Amino acid sequence: MSNQTAISFGFPRTMVAETSHWLVLVRPKQPTFGSLVLVCKEPVQAFSNVSPEAFADLQVAIKGIERLLRDKVKYEKINYLMLMMVDPDVHFHVIPRYDGVREHAGDSFPDAGWPGPPALGTAVELSAEALETLAQAWRDEWRVA
Repeated sequence: MSNQTAISFGFPRTMVAETSHWLVLVRPKQPTFGSLVLVCKEPVQAFSNVSPEAFADLQVAIKGIERLLRDKVKYEKINYLMLMMVDPDVHFHVIPRYDGVREHAGDSFPDAGWPGPPALGTAVELSAEALETLAQAWRDEWRVA
């Protein structure tokens, strides 16, 4: 299942994982390496309308996200931002935070906002090929436990 928010972030080609109630997608514009979008699959546009089952399943998604990003990005902190200004469906921008730069596939990904708030306007935009390659690689690495 998808919604307009998931589609605007490239679903299904950007999908890393899917739980019962959430989609984990690679964020096409990477303010830091490993930035993701966590999208609720329920047709809700207010966080207070998310079902109890989806709230419980959120823990499953977060455990998988943090394990994956800890292994692949070696983040120092992680930010979950619920901005919902343009894309209406309940979703979080997941931004791994680190001091310095991460390198991947010939690109450099500085954390321009470190140690303050993330600099969302300073992002590396992945090409369609790089986006799909990263999503596939991380899909192969996904596990919750």
